[in-house]
Amino acid sequence: MTDQKFALNASVVWQENVSFIGTAPSGKTVAIDADKRTGASPMELILLGLGGCASYDVVTILQKSRQDITDVRCELSANRADTVPAVYTEIHLHFVVTGNDVKEKQVAKAVELSAEKYCSASQMLSAGGVKITHDFEIVAA
Repeated sequence: MTDQKFALNASVVWQENVSFIGTAPSGKTVAIDADKRTGASPMELILLGLGGCASYDVVTILQKSRQDITDVRCELSANRADTVPAVYTEIHLHFVVTGNDVKEKQVAKAVELSAEKYCSASQMLSAGGVKITHDFEIVAA
């Protein structure tokens, strides 16, 4: 390891076959399994990380704008390259926002702010050439 200091530290420890246990900087652990038998694959975790990051933004923005939300779900669809490395080429995030009298304008703004300003995962993947798109629907509670 170099002498460089990092603010965040994580680890991934091999268990068996292609299974690992990842420990996040928070100390929380996650099962990682390339065969998807005991955990999500590394690429699935990237997709879930994007969904979690964007969902966090959308929920907090809607709460700050005093929208009466009762549920937010982010459904992700993705395509990967046919060649190695099989990187994501495009990802679509579809937000389903449930609540009482939720304003379409506020949801659109929350999704846009997440995509263009706040979601670090989205920004990082976009900078790497992944085409990321978003849409949403509102469901009455």
